[in-house]
Amino acid sequence: MNPTSEFSTISSLLSEWYERNKRDLPWRNITDPYKIWLSEIILQQTRVEQGLPYFQSITNCFPTVEDMAKSSLDDILKLWQGLGYYSRARNMHKAAKQVMNEFDGKFPSNYEDLLKLKGVGEYTASAVASIAYKQPKAVVDGNVFRVISRLFDIETPINTTEGKKVFTKMAEELLDRKHPDNHNQAMMDFGATLCTPTNPNCMSCPLSGHCIAYTTGKIQNLPVKLANAKKQNRYFHYIFFTDGTYTWIQQRTQKDIWQQLWEFPLIESDREEHIETLFKRKDVSAWTGGHGTIGTPVSLKHLLTHRIIFAKFIPVHIENMGDTPVSWKKIKINELNHYAVSRLMELFINKYIL
Repeated sequence: MNPTSEFSTISSLLSEWYERNKRDLPWRNITDPYKIWLSEIILQQTRVEQGLPYFQSITNCFPTVEDMAKSSLDDILKLWQGLGYYSRARNMHKAAKQVMNEFDGKFPSNYEDLLKLKGVGEYTASAVASIAYKQPKAVVDGNVFRVISRLFDIETPINTTEGKKVFTKMAEELLDRKHPDNHNQAMMDFGATLCTPTNPNCMSCPLSGHCIAYTTGKIQNLPVKLANAKKQNRYFHYIFFTDGTYTWIQQRTQKDIWQQLWEFPLIESDREEHIETLFKRKDVSAWTGGHGTIGTPVSLKHLLTHRIIFAKFIPVHIENMGDTPVSWKKIKINELNHYAVSRLMELFINKYIL
């Protein structure tokens, strides 16, 4: 069988499998580019089961791209809270404004213009172009990498420039150019539900007869991915000042994790600090005015993709605060849930405060 014929056969089998097994999802069977784009942004580095309620809550609050563009970033971040990778939410808000300001309120209808939107890369642009507008652009995500690497026994690491070129070329050759929308969704569903990272259901796979890795026993070895750099340890010391009714929070404005999210006053160091040492610092002494009763600290460990956060939350009861930065905000404790915070802050607030 020549390669072109085999690709066509694989594509047909994949399409048949998809028609029988596709998941019932709210961004399926629609051509609304806004909702398709939103689903793809949410599902970057997020499982469908985790992302689905976020898609529903965001579309309920912002049913159109215009609604999202008119919203505040704080509103977006609050809805996004707990989903992680908050740059996605910030870029999403900027992209919505771009659609209104640069495209006259109409979502871009071609691949090249989609790439101009903030936070939209080749994968997302291909997904929206193919699903909303049926343009013949193949998507290449983690699921597609896995399926193609196993089908054709490709050992080129997927997280390299060369790997991206190899897999993109293969995905384009496999693409059903008459039905790119169904084909791309089939590839993603196939990788997510059948050709899974561990324990794939090869015995029920309609492509097993065409899968080189299956016939050679290499399924568990593919795809190949170069090891990531060692995770960085960071040490956060949060001070939960309270007079029993009010507390103080600040917004992370620097270009770092959790940008634009709110948190308690923070001292970061290159190691865990003793509480006595922290409260001898000039800035902390200025905040407290030399007063305050220190409570029992709570230590939490929080894992991020490239970082491990060792956090210590230190409650301090104080009746009269000293000199505090103008960037701090004094709020009622029972209003903490009104602000967008990191998952780490949320865990502490919900378990130990509210």
